Amino acid sequence: MAASVEVADLSHAYGDVPVVRGMSFALAPGAIGCLLGPSGCGKTTVLRCLAGFEPVQGGAISLGGRVVSRPGSSVPPEERSVGMVFQDFALFPHLTVARNVAFGLRRHATDAAQRRVDEMLELIGLKDAGGAFPHELSGGQQQRVALARALAPNPDLLLLDEPFSSLDIDLRERLTLEVRGILKAAGTTAILVTHDQHEAFVLADEIGVMNEGVIEQWDSAYRLYHQPRTRFVADFVGQGVFLRGVAIGRGRVLTELGELASDNPLSMDEGAAVDLLLRPDDIVHDDASPWEAEVAAKAFRGAHFLYTLALASGTRVLSLVPSHHDHAIGERIGIRLSIDHVIAFPAGVN
Repeated sequence: MAASVEVADLSHAYGDVPVVRGMSFALAPGAIGCLLGPSGCGKTTVLRCLAGFEPVQGGAISLGGRVVSRPGSSVPPEERSVGMVFQDFALFPHLTVARNVAFGLRRHATDAAQRRVDEMLELIGLKDAGGAFPHELSGGQQQRVALARALAPNPDLLLLDEPFSSLDIDLRERLTLEVRGILKAAGTTAILVTHDQHEAFVLADEIGVMNEGVIEQWDSAYRLYHQPRTRFVADFVGQGVFLRGVAIGRGRVLTELGELASDNPLSMDEGAAVDLLLRPDDIVHDDASPWEAEVAAKAFRGAHFLYTLALASGTRVLSLVPSHHDHAIGERIGIRLSIDHVIAFPAGVN
């Protein structure tokens, strides 16, 4: 099956400042992708290029097998069959919910447009709210209306620009799951832009972690977390710290918490200093272990405590421990490493 979205060697700059540099990725029909990265990494610029709001300066963008952007040539936004959901919802306050959803259906016959509006309101769970005005809805309901309005014309691609950033945390988490269900039910290909990895993990099938205008890794959430290819991805995705170690040959690493075999394909000379990635679930509380650490800080997470532990060297690591193990600050506890994916990078190299 041909890719619904294909970005090939995309480049863009504002004046003399490069913002996107040689970016490539592809997304299959019906898949949800995400561009994840810190502010200023270029992710919104990519979204604007996909929508047709920015001309590309290098490479090409294809939608459904048709080239829509390349240097010197750009299909207008209104001819791309691309929908967009903005972070501020951008609903028309003087129009009812039904008329907001119908806004992009002006070319349809009245009966067909009404059927589509009814179908969209049913899909987003607001079938009885068609006569309400936006100010009468909650923030989450308004976001769902904005989504329905974007989906109503049945676009080939839906773009979501930080769509949950104005919502509170609890609503954001709940709505992210709802939006994924709506998009999958509609079979819509979509690309989300966000700096929030939790949104990316919940909503997207594939995620591209961006840094300074390039995608450092395009992968599943699982592989980004457990098998990051670069130190930036390892540091940006999930919680974790780096523990200094020494390469001792054949991909093995010696640390103050024992010896481990690295999964990382980097060739490391024997005796070279390396930094080992440790996630909170890699360090297990074990009173029978010969290694101990001091509880430096703790955060209650309900079922777990997130402990910050000081090792003998002074290095601080994180450990996620069941909350019935309630240890005091300053207490020493036994720990051991339990790592399925051992990832190491040359020491201090970003």
